[in-house]
Amino acid sequence: MKTDVQIAQEANLKPISEVAEKLGINANDLELYGNHKAKVSLSVLKDNQDKPDGKLILVTAINPTPAGEGKTTTNVGLSMALNYIGKKTITTLREPSLGPCFGVKGGAAGGGYAQVVPMDDINLHFTGDFHAITSAHSLLAALLDNHLHQGNALNIDMDRIVWRRVVDMNDRALRKITVGQGSRANGVERETGYDITVASEIMAILCLASSLTDLKERLGRMIVAYNTAGKAVTASDLEATGAMALLLKDAIKPNLVQTLENTPAFIHGGPFANIAHGCNSVLATKTALKLADYVVTEAGFGADLGAEKFFDIKCRYAGISPSAVVIVATVRALKMNGGVEKAELSKENVKAVEAGTANIVQHLDNLKKFEVPVVVALNKFPTDTAAEFDAVKKACEDKGVKVILSDVFSQGGKGGVELAEEVVRLCDQNVAPYKPLYALELPLEDKIETIAKEIYRADGVEYTLEAKQQLDEIAALGFDHLPVCMAKTQYSFSDDAALLGAPRNFNIHVKEVRLSAGAGFVVAITGAIMTMPGLPKVPAANGMDITEDGEIIGLS
Repeated sequence: MKTDVQIAQEANLKPISEVAEKLGINANDLELYGNHKAKVSLSVLKDNQDKPDGKLILVTAINPTPAGEGKTTTNVGLSMALNYIGKKTITTLREPSLGPCFGVKGGAAGGGYAQVVPMDDINLHFTGDFHAITSAHSLLAALLDNHLHQGNALNIDMDRIVWRRVVDMNDRALRKITVGQGSRANGVERETGYDITVASEIMAILCLASSLTDLKERLGRMIVAYNTAGKAVTASDLEATGAMALLLKDAIKPNLVQTLENTPAFIHGGPFANIAHGCNSVLATKTALKLADYVVTEAGFGADLGAEKFFDIKCRYAGISPSAVVIVATVRALKMNGGVEKAELSKENVKAVEAGTANIVQHLDNLKKFEVPVVVALNKFPTDTAAEFDAVKKACEDKGVKVILSDVFSQGGKGGVELAEEVVRLCDQNVAPYKPLYALELPLEDKIETIAKEIYRADGVEYTLEAKQQLDEIAALGFDHLPVCMAKTQYSFSDDAALLGAPRNFNIHVKEVRLSAGAGFVVAITGAIMTMPGLPKVPAANGMDITEDGEIIGLS
């Protein structure tokens, strides 16, 4: 089979203006970035606000493994399959980050014959949204340090500055740095560091904002430091809001591209699925819901992180409710959860599959708590056997959930017809809104405990003294009514990445609690969460190149 890049470069793309026209978007509401990318004006959502919403479908997954699950591939393939059976459908995705693209993960445009295109542009810079977010974040950091240099009129406590810097690259050397070194003309010397751009609170804000006005209000509420009296110092206090909004004036508009089969795709925003909520923008999703009968979206990592945050953060703020959930798995990934090493995954091992199904069964039990119907999409691999498939089918059907083999990777939309038909059936039978996992009125510790016990199956939660103090401070500041964003390893239900399957008899360890007052959630950090990843020994970047005639090599 051809590589992802070869398939993408041979795609028969339509002019993006033609894709937009079929959605009812006129030329005046389209800002073209070449022939195959465009920004969509925010007026499209406003002009269509009286139209009924289409059906929203969430694509999530089991806990990710090195074997791969194919969540984005399923998202794209399902959207194409829905169009294949005659349903007007749009897919909505996050934008890829350059850090993972050049590191381990590679790109995030799907795979095989279920891709969004132009995949090279989408994976590399795209329409510049991440650069705009990086610039807005950097502007606030510069204004903060300039304020300190110019006399610190706000009495900022030098030991309580919480605003770091960001860059959209994996660079471990920047995790801890010292700024202002040298003479006094270089500013105030202090320790700080860098996070990756997708971990910026501005990224989360862009993806939760409902309008430009809402964006500005959220930017203004961001806390950059605390003063010597313990009061929060915000971006608004530094008079930074207007200038940041200027830098984000285009980034806030959803990006329109297409799949290999010309299904419209809104790709917009990309918050970290650990330190933030890991979903594409509210504006892109809500616009798509007004323009299509079905909208396929996804949330980051496994359902224990992505789906929970999708329901308890994104859906709360956006006022939306999915009609169905697709949980993605592979026989190979379930074998790994059953204890098989990656090198042995091609060999039939029904017992390992049976053991590994504990992971997907727990996800199914969790998703039932949100009261939205679920179907399992099992991505097909040539080495899968009928006995292994039957083991997965039995485990899921014992929970009342149908399992459907999906082959969108090699067949495109045609390979997802059975999945699409089941999704339509589930959407038609579901009319009730989803049920949140917890009430916002609960104390923060109760919300954290609810997630830990109900979703992770932890026995309890242990806090460091620092985390306890931070919870008390957040409550004193009046932000204890916010939803909780758990920052936990994606590889396990626990906060220990090595515990696969469905571990029991463990506690969740909260070492730090951060307030994202602008985004509107409280981040509980567990385990060894990195907000600035590093590169592996052999980064994906080492195998990338471009030829004289424009052929791209190594991007996937």
